[in-house]
Amino acid sequence: MAMTVTEKILANASGNDSVTPGQVVQADLSVVLGNDITAPLAIQEFHKMGATKVFDPKKVVLVPDHFAPNKDIKAAEQTKVMREFAYDQGVIYFEVGQMGVEHALLPEQGIVAPGMVIIGADSHTCTYGALGAFSTGVGSTDMAAGMATGELWFKVPPTMKFVYEGEMPEWVSGKDLILHTIGLTGVEGARYKAMEFAGDTLDTMSMDQRMTIANMAIEAGAKNGIFAVDQITRDYLDAHYDGDYQVFESDDDATYESTLNIDVSQLEPVIALPHLPSNTKPVSEVDVAIDQVVIGSCTNGRLEDLRVAAEILKGQKCDPKVRTIIIPATQQIYLDAMKEGLLETFIESGAVVSTPTCGPCLGGHMGILAAGERAVATTNRNFLGRMGHPESEVYLSSPAVAAASAVTGRITHPAQVASKVTA
Repeated sequence: MAMTVTEKILANASGNDSVTPGQVVQADLSVVLGNDITAPLAIQEFHKMGATKVFDPKKVVLVPDHFAPNKDIKAAEQTKVMREFAYDQGVIYFEVGQMGVEHALLPEQGIVAPGMVIIGADSHTCTYGALGAFSTGVGSTDMAAGMATGELWFKVPPTMKFVYEGEMPEWVSGKDLILHTIGLTGVEGARYKAMEFAGDTLDTMSMDQRMTIANMAIEAGAKNGIFAVDQITRDYLDAHYDGDYQVFESDDDATYESTLNIDVSQLEPVIALPHLPSNTKPVSEVDVAIDQVVIGSCTNGRLEDLRVAAEILKGQKCDPKVRTIIIPATQQIYLDAMKEGLLETFIESGAVVSTPTCGPCLGGHMGILAAGERAVATTNRNFLGRMGHPESEVYLSSPAVAAASAVTGRITHPAQVASKVTA
Protein backbone atom coordinates (compact mmCIF):
# COMPACT_ATOMS: atom_id res chain seq x y z
CA MET A 1 0.00 0.00 0.00
CA ALA A 2 1.38 3.41 -0.99
CA MET A 3 2.04 5.79 1.91
CA THR A 4 3.42 9.22 2.64
CA VAL A 5 6.55 9.64 4.73
CA THR A 6 4.48 10.58 7.80
CA GLU A 7 2.34 7.48 7.41
CA LYS A 8 5.41 5.26 6.99
CA ILE A 9 7.05 6.56 10.16
CA LEU A 10 3.89 6.02 12.22
CA ALA A 11 3.36 2.57 10.71
CA ASN A 12 6.91 1.56 11.59
CA ALA A 13 6.69 2.92 15.14
CA SER A 14 3.38 1.17 15.78
CA GLY A 15 4.30 -2.21 14.31
CA ASN A 16 1.87 -1.96 11.38
CA ASP A 17 2.58 -2.84 7.77
CA SER A 18 0.54 0.17 6.72
CA VAL A 19 -1.67 2.91 8.16
CA THR A 20 -4.29 5.24 6.73
CA PRO A 21 -5.41 8.75 7.70
CA GLY A 22 -7.79 8.72 10.64
CA GLN A 23 -6.48 5.42 12.00
CA VAL A 24 -5.50 5.47 15.68
CA VAL A 25 -2.15 3.83 16.47
CA GLN A 26 -0.05 3.25 19.58
CA ALA A 27 3.49 4.27 18.62
CA ASP A 28 6.86 3.82 20.29
CA LEU A 29 8.54 7.10 21.18
CA SER A 30 12.10 8.04 20.26
CA VAL A 31 12.33 11.29 22.29
CA VAL A 32 10.15 12.92 24.95
CA LEU A 33 10.84 16.64 25.53
CA GLY A 34 9.72 19.18 28.10
CA ASN A 35 10.59 22.74 29.10
CA ASP A 36 10.33 24.86 32.23
CA ILE A 37 6.66 25.72 31.63
CA THR A 38 5.34 22.30 30.69
CA ALA A 39 7.63 19.77 32.37
CA PRO A 40 6.79 20.57 36.02
CA LEU A 41 3.12 19.69 35.41
CA ALA A 42 4.16 16.56 33.51
CA ILE A 43 6.39 15.55 36.42
CA GLN A 44 3.47 16.04 38.81
CA GLU A 45 1.25 13.82 36.64
CA PHE A 46 4.06 11.27 36.27
CA HIS A 47 4.10 10.82 40.05
CA LYS A 48 0.28 10.86 40.26
CA MET A 49 0.03 7.85 37.96
CA GLY A 50 2.35 5.93 40.28
CA ALA A 51 5.35 5.92 37.94
CA THR A 52 8.76 5.75 39.57
CA LYS A 53 11.18 5.53 36.63
CA VAL A 54 11.11 6.99 33.13
CA PHE A 55 11.00 4.41 30.35
CA ASP A 56 14.50 5.33 29.10
CA PRO A 57 16.60 8.17 30.58
CA LYS A 58 18.45 8.56 27.27
CA LYS A 59 15.20 9.39 25.50
CA VAL A 60 13.81 12.01 27.91
CA VAL A 61 15.10 15.57 27.51
CA LEU A 62 14.41 18.54 29.78
CA VAL A 63 15.39 22.07 28.76
CA PRO A 64 14.67 25.17 30.87
CA ASP A 65 14.47 27.85 28.19
CA HIS A 66 11.24 29.87 28.39
CA PHE A 67 11.97 31.89 31.54
CA ALA A 68 15.68 31.09 31.69
CA PRO A 69 17.73 32.47 33.26
CA ASN A 70 15.03 32.49 35.95
CA LYS A 71 13.20 35.80 35.79
CA ASP A 72 11.45 35.55 39.16
CA ILE A 73 10.77 33.25 42.12
CA LYS A 74 8.02 31.31 40.34
CA ALA A 75 10.31 30.61 37.38
CA ALA A 76 13.05 29.50 39.78
CA GLU A 77 10.66 27.09 41.50
CA GLN A 78 9.56 25.64 38.16
CA THR A 79 13.14 25.00 37.11
CA LYS A 80 13.96 23.51 40.51
CA VAL A 81 11.26 20.87 39.96
CA MET A 82 12.81 20.01 36.59
CA ARG A 83 16.34 19.97 37.93
CA GLU A 84 15.59 17.67 40.86
CA PHE A 85 13.62 15.27 38.64
CA ALA A 86 16.36 15.26 36.01
CA TYR A 87 19.09 14.47 38.52
CA ASP A 88 16.97 11.81 40.22
CA GLN A 89 16.00 10.09 36.96
CA GLY A 90 19.28 10.61 35.11
CA VAL A 91 17.56 12.04 32.03
CA ILE A 92 19.19 14.40 29.56
CA TYR A 93 19.14 17.86 31.12
CA PHE A 94 20.53 21.18 29.92
CA GLU A 95 21.11 23.84 32.57
CA VAL A 96 21.83 27.54 32.04
CA GLY A 97 25.33 27.88 30.64
CA GLN A 98 25.00 24.66 28.63
CA MET A 99 21.48 25.11 27.32
CA GLY A 100 19.69 26.83 24.52
CA VAL A 101 16.25 27.27 23.04
CA GLU A 102 15.04 23.67 22.91
CA HIS A 103 14.18 23.37 19.22
CA ALA A 104 17.54 24.76 18.14
CA LEU A 105 19.37 22.80 20.82
CA LEU A 106 18.18 19.23 20.17
CA PRO A 107 19.26 19.03 16.50
CA GLU A 108 22.57 20.72 17.34
CA GLN A 109 23.24 18.23 20.14
CA GLY A 110 22.48 15.21 17.95
CA ILE A 111 19.37 14.12 19.82
CA VAL A 112 16.94 13.97 16.88
CA ALA A 113 17.25 12.16 13.55
CA PRO A 114 15.20 10.89 10.59
CA GLY A 115 12.53 8.27 11.16
CA MET A 116 12.06 9.10 14.83
CA VAL A 117 8.76 9.70 16.58
CA ILE A 118 9.29 12.72 18.84
CA ILE A 119 6.86 14.38 21.22
CA GLY A 120 7.44 17.58 23.11
CA ALA A 121 5.27 19.51 25.53
CA ASP A 122 5.75 22.56 23.33
CA SER A 123 3.84 23.25 20.14
CA HIS A 124 6.94 24.01 18.06
CA THR A 125 8.29 20.49 18.48
CA CYS A 126 7.30 20.11 14.81
CA THR A 127 10.70 21.69 14.03
CA TYR A 128 12.40 18.28 13.83
CA GLY A 129 10.43 17.37 10.73
CA ALA A 130 13.15 19.30 8.91
CA LEU A 131 15.32 16.23 9.58
CA GLY A 132 12.76 13.74 8.31
CA ALA A 133 11.29 12.85 11.71
CA PHE A 134 7.66 12.75 12.83
CA SER A 135 7.62 15.31 15.62
CA THR A 136 4.69 17.01 17.24
CA GLY A 137 3.65 19.01 20.27
CA VAL A 138 1.58 17.46 23.05
CA GLY A 139 0.13 18.46 26.41
CA SER A 140 1.86 17.93 29.73
CA THR A 141 -0.28 14.90 30.63
CA ASP A 142 0.66 13.21 27.36
CA MET A 143 4.28 14.03 28.11
CA ALA A 144 3.89 12.34 31.50
CA ALA A 145 2.45 9.22 29.86
CA GLY A 146 5.26 9.24 27.31
CA MET A 147 7.95 9.51 30.02
CA ALA A 148 6.42 6.62 31.94
CA THR A 149 5.59 4.20 29.13
CA GLY A 150 7.60 5.17 26.05
CA GLU A 151 4.41 5.01 23.99
CA LEU A 152 1.62 7.33 22.92
CA TRP A 153 -1.44 7.09 20.72
CA PHE A 154 -1.76 9.12 17.55
CA LYS A 155 -4.47 9.59 14.98
CA VAL A 156 -2.71 9.31 11.63
CA PRO A 157 -3.04 12.71 9.93
CA PRO A 158 -3.88 13.20 6.26
CA THR A 159 -1.07 14.90 4.35
CA MET A 160 -1.06 18.18 2.48
CA LYS A 161 1.84 18.58 0.05
CA PHE A 162 3.46 21.95 -0.55
CA VAL A 163 5.70 22.11 -3.61
CA TYR A 164 8.02 25.14 -3.81
CA GLU A 165 9.36 25.80 -7.27
CA GLY A 166 11.81 28.34 -8.64
CA GLU A 167 14.79 30.27 -7.31
CA MET A 168 14.29 32.47 -4.27
CA PRO A 169 14.97 36.16 -4.97
CA GLU A 170 17.53 38.07 -2.96
CA TRP A 171 16.53 38.62 0.67
CA VAL A 172 13.79 36.00 0.48
CA SER A 173 14.30 33.20 2.99
CA GLY A 174 12.62 30.15 4.47
CA LYS A 175 10.79 32.43 6.89
CA ASP A 176 9.22 34.29 3.99
CA LEU A 177 8.18 31.02 2.35
CA ILE A 178 6.40 29.72 5.44
CA LEU A 179 4.76 33.08 6.20
CA HIS A 180 3.54 33.23 2.59
CA THR A 181 2.27 29.66 2.88
CA ILE A 182 0.39 30.34 6.12
CA GLY A 183 -1.06 33.42 4.46
CA LEU A 184 -2.49 31.09 1.80
CA THR A 185 -3.76 28.36 4.12
CA GLY A 186 -4.85 30.41 7.12
CA VAL A 187 -4.06 29.43 10.69
CA GLU A 188 -6.48 26.48 10.56
CA GLY A 189 -5.96 25.39 6.98
CA ALA A 190 -3.79 22.42 7.93
CA ARG A 191 -5.47 21.58 11.23
CA TYR A 192 -4.43 18.09 12.40
CA LYS A 193 -2.77 17.41 9.07
CA ALA A 194 0.79 16.70 8.02
CA MET A 195 2.46 19.41 5.94
CA GLU A 196 4.95 17.77 3.60
CA PHE A 197 7.38 20.23 2.01
CA ALA A 198 8.88 19.44 -1.40
CA GLY A 199 10.03 20.99 -4.69
CA ASP A 200 13.21 22.08 -6.43
CA THR A 201 13.47 25.26 -4.34
CA LEU A 202 14.44 23.07 -1.40
CA ASP A 203 17.29 21.35 -3.24
CA THR A 204 19.81 23.96 -2.06
CA MET A 205 18.02 25.19 1.05
CA SER A 206 20.07 25.02 4.26
CA MET A 207 19.00 23.06 7.33
CA ASP A 208 18.63 26.30 9.26
CA GLN A 209 15.98 27.51 6.83
CA ARG A 210 14.26 24.12 6.67
CA MET A 211 13.96 24.14 10.46
CA THR A 212 12.36 27.59 10.26
CA ILE A 213 9.73 26.26 7.85
CA ALA A 214 9.01 23.08 9.83
CA ASN A 215 8.93 25.09 13.07
CA MET A 216 5.96 27.14 11.88
CA ALA A 217 3.84 24.27 10.53
CA ILE A 218 1.85 24.51 13.76
CA GLU A 219 0.93 28.10 12.84
CA ALA A 220 -1.15 26.63 10.01
CA GLY A 221 -2.69 24.23 12.53
CA ALA A 222 -0.65 21.23 11.36
CA LYS A 223 0.02 18.09 13.39
CA ASN A 224 3.52 17.99 11.93
CA GLY A 225 5.68 19.36 9.15
CA ILE A 226 8.20 17.19 7.34
CA PHE A 227 10.93 17.28 4.68
CA ALA A 228 12.47 14.48 2.65
CA VAL A 229 15.96 13.43 3.70
CA ASP A 230 18.54 14.47 1.09
CA GLN A 231 22.30 15.08 0.98
CA ILE A 232 21.94 18.39 2.83
CA THR A 233 20.19 16.51 5.63
CA ARG A 234 22.83 13.80 5.67
CA ASP A 235 25.66 16.33 5.78
CA TYR A 236 24.02 17.99 8.78
CA LEU A 237 23.60 14.64 10.50
CA ASP A 238 27.22 13.73 9.80
CA ALA A 239 28.25 16.87 11.69
CA HIS A 240 25.80 16.52 14.58
CA TYR A 241 24.38 13.01 14.97
CA ASP A 242 26.37 9.99 16.11
CA GLY A 243 24.24 6.95 15.49
CA ASP A 244 22.15 4.99 13.03
CA TYR A 245 18.89 6.28 11.67
CA GLN A 246 16.15 5.07 9.33
CA VAL A 247 15.07 7.10 6.32
CA PHE A 248 11.50 6.91 5.06
CA GLU A 249 10.32 8.37 1.76
CA SER A 250 6.88 9.08 0.39
CA ASP A 251 5.80 6.72 -2.36
CA ASP A 252 5.31 8.28 -5.77
CA ASP A 253 1.69 7.13 -5.77
CA ALA A 254 0.97 8.12 -2.16
CA THR A 255 -2.39 9.78 -1.56
CA TYR A 256 -2.38 13.44 -0.55
CA GLU A 257 -5.40 15.34 0.66
CA SER A 258 -4.24 18.28 -1.43
CA THR A 259 -1.21 19.60 -3.29
CA LEU A 260 -0.29 23.28 -3.50
CA ASN A 261 2.34 24.45 -5.96
CA ILE A 262 4.05 27.73 -5.05
CA ASP A 263 6.29 29.68 -7.44
CA VAL A 264 8.77 31.45 -5.18
CA SER A 265 10.60 33.32 -7.92
CA GLN A 266 8.27 36.32 -7.71
CA LEU A 267 8.11 36.55 -3.92
CA GLU A 268 9.52 39.40 -1.90
CA PRO A 269 10.13 39.42 1.86
CA VAL A 270 6.88 38.85 3.73
CA ILE A 271 5.61 40.33 6.97
CA ALA A 272 2.74 39.09 9.16
CA LEU A 273 0.69 41.90 10.63
CA PRO A 274 -1.10 41.72 13.98
CA HIS A 275 -2.62 39.57 15.28
CA LEU A 276 -2.23 36.37 13.24
CA PRO A 277 0.69 34.70 11.41
CA SER A 278 -1.67 34.39 8.43
CA ASN A 279 -2.21 38.15 8.14
CA THR A 280 0.58 38.51 5.62
CA LYS A 281 1.65 41.17 3.14
CA PRO A 282 4.76 41.85 1.06
CA VAL A 283 7.01 44.06 3.14
CA SER A 284 6.96 46.78 0.47
CA GLU A 285 3.26 47.32 1.24
CA VAL A 286 3.80 47.96 4.96
CA ASP A 287 5.05 51.25 6.41
CA VAL A 288 4.81 51.24 10.19
CA ALA A 289 7.00 52.91 12.83
CA ILE A 290 8.33 50.50 15.47
CA ASP A 291 9.67 50.59 19.02
CA GLN A 292 11.47 47.24 19.27
CA VAL A 293 13.15 44.55 17.17
CA VAL A 294 13.72 40.98 18.36
CA ILE A 295 15.99 38.66 16.37
CA GLY A 296 16.09 35.16 17.83
CA SER A 297 13.76 32.37 19.08
CA CYS A 298 13.40 28.72 18.07
CA THR A 299 12.33 29.99 14.65
CA ASN A 300 15.17 32.32 13.69
CA GLY A 301 17.94 32.36 16.29
CA ARG A 302 20.35 30.10 14.43
CA LEU A 303 23.78 31.06 13.11
CA GLU A 304 22.63 31.68 9.56
CA ASP A 305 19.96 34.05 10.89
CA LEU A 306 22.55 36.01 12.86
CA ARG A 307 24.84 36.20 9.85
CA VAL A 308 22.07 37.73 7.75
CA ALA A 309 21.29 40.28 10.47
CA ALA A 310 24.98 41.16 10.84
CA GLU A 311 25.33 41.60 7.07
CA ILE A 312 22.74 44.37 7.23
CA LEU A 313 23.82 45.90 10.55
CA LYS A 314 27.55 45.99 9.71
CA GLY A 315 28.65 49.63 9.74
CA GLN A 316 25.12 50.77 10.52
CA LYS A 317 23.48 52.20 13.62
CA CYS A 318 20.13 51.06 14.93
CA ASP A 319 17.60 53.85 15.28
CA PRO A 320 18.11 55.13 18.84
CA LYS A 321 14.36 54.96 19.41
CA VAL A 322 14.31 51.23 18.62
CA ARG A 323 15.32 48.69 21.25
CA THR A 324 17.11 46.02 19.22
CA ILE A 325 17.44 42.69 21.05
CA ILE A 326 19.41 39.83 19.52
CA ILE A 327 19.26 36.36 21.08
CA PRO A 328 21.48 33.52 19.82
CA ALA A 329 19.45 30.34 20.19
CA THR A 330 22.13 28.19 21.86
CA GLN A 331 25.43 28.57 23.67
CA GLN A 332 27.22 27.08 20.66
CA ILE A 333 25.58 29.57 18.31
CA TYR A 334 26.54 32.36 20.72
CA LEU A 335 30.15 31.15 20.71
CA ASP A 336 30.28 30.75 16.92
CA ALA A 337 28.77 34.21 16.45
CA MET A 338 31.37 35.65 18.80
CA LYS A 339 34.22 33.97 16.91
CA GLU A 340 32.90 35.33 13.61
CA GLY A 341 32.68 38.86 14.99
CA LEU A 342 28.90 38.99 14.69
CA LEU A 343 28.36 39.99 18.30
CA GLU A 344 30.77 42.87 17.89
CA THR A 345 28.80 44.03 14.86
CA PHE A 346 25.55 43.87 16.82
CA ILE A 347 26.88 45.76 19.83
CA GLU A 348 28.55 48.42 17.70
CA SER A 349 25.23 48.94 15.90
CA GLY A 350 23.53 49.70 19.21
CA ALA A 351 21.84 46.35 19.74
CA VAL A 352 21.88 44.29 22.93
CA VAL A 353 22.87 40.61 22.85
CA SER A 354 21.17 38.22 25.26
CA THR A 355 22.04 34.80 26.60
CA PRO A 356 19.96 32.05 24.93
CA THR A 357 16.32 32.20 26.00
CA CYS A 358 12.80 32.13 24.58
CA GLY A 359 12.29 35.31 26.62
CA PRO A 360 10.30 37.90 24.68
CA CYS A 361 8.76 35.45 22.20
CA LEU A 362 6.08 34.42 24.71
CA GLY A 363 6.05 37.67 26.65
CA GLY A 364 8.26 36.10 29.30
CA HIS A 365 11.10 38.56 29.81
CA MET A 366 13.98 40.28 27.99
CA GLY A 367 11.75 42.57 25.93
CA ILE A 368 8.14 43.02 27.05
CA LEU A 369 6.04 45.57 25.18
CA ALA A 370 4.02 48.37 26.78
CA ALA A 371 0.62 49.55 25.61
CA GLY A 372 0.76 51.08 22.14
CA GLU A 373 4.25 49.74 21.33
CA ARG A 374 5.08 47.87 18.15
CA ALA A 375 7.76 45.26 17.56
CA VAL A 376 9.18 43.50 14.54
CA ALA A 377 10.20 39.98 15.60
CA THR A 378 11.62 36.87 13.97
CA THR A 379 9.50 34.80 16.35
CA ASN A 380 6.63 32.53 15.32
CA ARG A 381 3.48 34.08 16.78
CA ASN A 382 1.97 37.54 16.95
CA PHE A 383 -1.26 36.83 18.79
CA LEU A 384 -2.93 39.56 20.82
CA GLY A 385 -0.75 40.30 23.84
CA ARG A 386 1.83 37.70 22.83
CA MET A 387 4.84 39.88 23.67
CA GLY A 388 3.34 41.96 26.43
CA HIS A 389 0.47 44.41 26.75
CA PRO A 390 -2.70 43.45 24.84
CA GLU A 391 -2.62 46.87 23.22
CA SER A 392 0.85 46.25 21.77
CA GLU A 393 1.50 44.86 18.29
CA VAL A 394 3.93 42.26 16.94
CA TYR A 395 4.91 42.03 13.26
CA LEU A 396 6.57 38.76 12.21
CA SER A 397 9.44 38.83 9.74
CA SER A 398 12.70 37.30 8.62
CA PRO A 399 16.01 38.35 10.23
CA ALA A 400 16.79 40.47 7.17
CA VAL A 401 13.62 42.53 7.47
CA ALA A 402 14.01 42.80 11.25
CA ALA A 403 17.60 44.09 10.97
CA ALA A 404 16.72 46.59 8.26
CA SER A 405 13.78 47.84 10.30
CA ALA A 406 16.03 48.29 13.34
CA VAL A 407 18.16 50.70 11.32
CA THR A 408 15.35 52.80 9.87
CA GLY A 409 12.91 52.66 12.77
CA ARG A 410 10.16 51.54 10.40
CA ILE A 411 9.25 48.27 8.72
CA THR A 412 11.69 48.23 5.83
CA HIS A 413 12.70 46.07 2.88
CA PRO A 414 16.28 44.88 3.54
CA ALA A 415 17.40 45.97 0.07
CA GLN A 416 16.91 49.60 1.09
CA VAL A 417 19.44 49.33 3.91
CA ALA A 418 21.79 46.85 2.26
CA SER A 419 22.19 49.10 -0.78
CA LYS A 420 23.51 51.86 1.48
CA VAL A 421 26.07 49.47 2.97
CA THR A 422 27.47 48.47 -0.42
CA ALA A 423 27.25 51.93 -1.98
